Amino acid sequence: MKIVYDVFQKDNTYGEGKYFLPTEVALHNTQVDCWVSYLGGVYDLTKLCKDWANTREIKPILAYAGKDISHWFDHEKNDIRYHVHPVTGVLVPYCPHGPIPDVTSSVVPTTTWRPLNKCPWWLDEKYRKGNLTKNARPCRILNTLTGTQVVIMVCEEDSIRRIQERALIYNANGMSYTWKFEGKDIHLDLTLTENGIPDERERFAACGIVEDYYIPCLMCYYNDKPDDTSPDE
Repeated sequence: MKIVYDVFQKDNTYGEGKYFLPTEVALHNTQVDCWVSYLGGVYDLTKLCKDWANTREIKPILAYAGKDISHWFDHEKNDIRYHVHPVTGVLVPYCPHGPIPDVTSSVVPTTTWRPLNKCPWWLDEKYRKGNLTKNARPCRILNTLTGTQVVIMVCEEDSIRRIQERALIYNANGMSYTWKFEGKDIHLDLTLTENGIPDERERFAACGIVEDYYIPCLMCYYNDKPDDTSPDE
């Protein structure tokens, strides 16, 4: 029996309403591949980094590439945080790590000040790639044909079909298998929880049991006739 723990892998397929793990966001942590998460969303700021290359304003974003920057924003207003400047008494954006793109760096009000005439990057949906999962949970996948099993982290919001996609790195024909849980068929368009497979780690912790004492196992049964979507051998 072989057990493989995962999942630090880049996913090159994106879609509207897709959910990402914090570990997936963390992989995109350079100037030429810069993702961040904030207020429950995942954003690709690579183009912003290119447009503001070699400027002081882009440095805070590069410092937080691959990380969560929700503390920069007001959760109730869904906008950047503001504070009263201690010197001028003016309400200004709060940038604890230094000025950022689309935020004026002027401290003292001047006649040359002009309001931003475009949508600021943190409100621009063109950068959005999907949503950050509210709960990353482990899932065991067992290939009953070979006896090989892997434990991967998945999003609470992932459907079984999405989990199948995540597991393709271990079995390219995985989507042609029949997937079951405890011998029962599972609905591919529903999540683990919706299929009656809850995440019980908090319950284990409350009882003083290690959280990986039990990890739900999805069992994959080989079909003699692979479907037409399976790649040729």
